[in-house]
Amino acid sequence: MQEGSSEQEFNSIRASIAILNSNLDQQNQRKISVLNELQNLQEKIRKEGAESKVKKFVSLLENLKLLERQESEIRCDFDAKRSSLEAEVSDLEEKIAAGSDSKMLSRGLDGSLNESLLKLNIAKRELAARLRAIVSIKRQLDDAPSQSELIQYEHRLSELNAHIQEKLQQTRKFYATYNALLEIKELMLKETSLLNSINSQFQEAIASTTGRMKLIESMQGIVKGSQQKLGKVQLGLQEEQKVCDALKERYTAAMAEQRRCYSLLKAFQEECARNEKLQTQTSS
Repeated sequence: MQEGSSEQEFNSIRASIAILNSNLDQQNQRKISVLNELQNLQEKIRKEGAESKVKKFVSLLENLKLLERQESEIRCDFDAKRSSLEAEVSDLEEKIAAGSDSKMLSRGLDGSLNESLLKLNIAKRELAARLRAIVSIKRQLDDAPSQSELIQYEHRLSELNAHIQEKLQQTRKFYATYNALLEIKELMLKETSLLNSINSQFQEAIASTTGRMKLIESMQGIVKGSQQKLGKVQLGLQEEQKVCDALKERYTAAMAEQRRCYSLLKAFQEECARNEKLQTQTSS
């Protein structure tokens, strides 16, 4: 039974060597076909001088270099595997020729099998760790917002900001209207009180010369106070007008800046779409 298993082991090793030789032969055949195609293409270029064929020639040169690199890699891999397999074969042949104990041979094969299984398990663990890392990176990429989502967020924030500013302006306008009406109410109450006072004292003041003089002085004081009040109101109106003009200028500048930002945003979106299209074409 041990001799039969050893022969099977030899047959499998020889089959592996044959497979490697066939792969190397296939690679050589591909290299020869590419070289032949290159020679034919060079002759056609000399005869016709076509520019598209020159590009094809360049691509074939790149393919040839790639095939040469693959050939060297396959040769190195083939040499390493062949040397390893030949060492194993020679080792097994020496053991069989020396008449080694079947148990020792079986133990050696079991040790090689266990070592191979250990290497396979280590490779599986490394592969699982790399897959977990790749999945984690993909999740992080999925969690990150895309360019279109960022643009949508920006539009939404701009709309909310405009809505808040509009509400703020309305609230300020309502407060200003309320304060103005409250001041008008106070002035009207003072005017009514003054008119009632004049009406109640007019008959007594007009009866005598001294009363008339006092009435005239009182009226002049009232007129002077009213003029001072009017001057203060006009000064406040001028200040408010200056503020209003400054706000209008700021509004005009802000509208111009907004139009410029919209144009820049549109150009940026077009460039992003063009970049995504180029990336898609490159990846495909």
